[in-house]
Amino acid sequence: QVQLVESGGGLAQPGGSLRLSCVASGSISSANNMNWYRQAPGKQRELVASIISGGRTNYADSVKGRFTISRDRDKNTVYLQMTSLEPEDTAVYYCNVLRTMIPGRYNYWGQGTQVTVSS
Repeated sequence: QVQLVESGGGLAQPGGSLRLSCVASGSISSANNMNWYRQAPGKQRELVASIISGGRTNYADSVKGRFTISRDRDKNTVYLQMTSLEPEDTAVYYCNVLRTMIPGRYNYWGQGTQVTVSS
């Protein structure tokens, strides 16, 4: 079982930046999908950004042009660079890595890291 550990969250001012990291305890090279989700208080968890095995990325409309997802295969790490932060970005951010193909399916989640955007 691979564990995912997120870091990089914290308090940022509106307009500021944060970089989240998600480090896997084992290889995730076979994953075909890596995602960042977030959940704000009283709201459902929502998909923020995805990167698939071919390198294509997708973003929620609310973060397009502000957030960038990337990965480092050698370091088994997924990143989320967040810029021009807004108070509405305040949430717990979760890393998700999955392989949907057979054999060897898996779906790993991290414990989350809090991001608070406030002046």
